[in-house]
Amino acid sequence: MRLVRIDRCESGIKLGKSIYSENGKILLAKGTELTNSFMKRLQNLGIHTIYIEDKESEGIDVVDSIPPELLNEATNVITEGLNSMSDGHSIKPTVQGMMKTEKAIKSFQSIFKDLLASLTENRTVLNLLATTKIHENHVYTHSLNVTIYACQLALENKLPQKQIEEIGLGALLHDLGKIFVKPEVLNKPDKLTNSEFELMKSHSELGFDILRKVPNIPLVVAHCALQHHERLDGKGYPRGIREKDIHPYAKILSVADVFDAVTSHRVYRNAMLPHQGMELLYSGSGTQFDIRQVKLFKKCIAIYPQGLTVTLNDGRVGIVSKYHFHSVGRPIIRIIRDEENQPVTPYEVDLSVNGNLTVEIVKADALL
Repeated sequence: MRLVRIDRCESGIKLGKSIYSENGKILLAKGTELTNSFMKRLQNLGIHTIYIEDKESEGIDVVDSIPPELLNEATNVITEGLNSMSDGHSIKPTVQGMMKTEKAIKSFQSIFKDLLASLTENRTVLNLLATTKIHENHVYTHSLNVTIYACQLALENKLPQKQIEEIGLGALLHDLGKIFVKPEVLNKPDKLTNSEFELMKSHSELGFDILRKVPNIPLVVAHCALQHHERLDGKGYPRGIREKDIHPYAKILSVADVFDAVTSHRVYRNAMLPHQGMELLYSGSGTQFDIRQVKLFKKCIAIYPQGLTVTLNDGRVGIVSKYHFHSVGRPIIRIIRDEENQPVTPYEVDLSVNGNLTVEIVKADALL
């Protein structure tokens, strides 16, 4: 199967992976022939890239980093939990509100343990593009994706179980304050005004103020909400603190948070491809992001996902068919066009082997 942008698809093309509704039910099944009306509807629902079946990519199977059933369950837990914690959109603590919060925290801790077990047992490259799903509220899905990325990064850091669980809970709750930001500001397609941007930035302190009052969770979890937008050079927010004062958990979360934000579609901009998101992180290494965390992150993320159409430095065109854990920048490519851009009988080139080390990917467009 191949990763493509919907607006470049023609009517009659077959869907390569099922598309799920917000509650985890199959909306369009794998193999469905897409009509123009189907594709328009998907775009209106916020889906802009899909996996399709075609002859050139036949036999390329996209690996789910985490079982879709677990992702669906986690999305539901986060949605229900954050909704209950909003307590009628009031940030003033009440007894009823605190009870709802404690219940939600327990559900978050439980689902995180399931996610951690899945990542630990299945040490593969993360590709969160593999599951296509309709999302009504990007705060919920962003919280889940950041949790998965942060957990994988915590594993790469070889942190103790207790610290990984703290980071996981901090990641699940890092954007809690956004549930108190007006939807018209949160989802505004145009540039925010100064006052709107200040309101948006307030989510860090709002989340911290709520979480620090919750019994039975470490204060460092609240600091994940407070500090995930801080930057090493002091140009972050809300406090503008510098590298030495930023908690190590926040340095992990900032990498996961920015990567997911830029590789996810928003009403105000299109998504970057994973390799572009990684380039952005590297461009900010040492000034915004901890270089060690960026390097560890690159080792475990599918920066060239399976099904992605790429061009090599010798002019050949191919499709990413497989990748190697901890060698994600050197995947196996199924060549479909030669140096003169002429179709060829498909064959594979493994960029990780010694004989191909001079071969580089110079373009990756997913037919975008």
